[in-house]
Amino acid sequence: MPNQAVSQVADEAERRRLVNRLKRLEGQIRGLQQMIETGQECEAVLTQLMAAKAALNQVGMHVIGHSMKTCLISEEPKSREELIDEAISVFLKYSNCVK
Repeated sequence: MPNQAVSQVADEAERRRLVNRLKRLEGQIRGLQQMIETGQECEAVLTQLMAAKAALNQVGMHVIGHSMKTCLISEEPKSREELIDEAISVFLKYSNCVK
């Protein structure tokens, strides 16, 4: 059981990091709203929009990395090929929406 406790702590720490990143992103989005409401220049708004999109993509990639790590250490008996296929599937599903 000690391995499970370590895993749970790591998962909780991971959740906190992701939530903190999303809270910062939430602040960026509010800043974008304010920029638009106050009539800021298009180039400045677009620059902040690109930064917010990049931050969201980073969160997504972080989640993918974590997902791959957890599926690769799954307790279910899977072949190496099945694990790799599962990891690729998760990555492709996300990467198709990031363009």
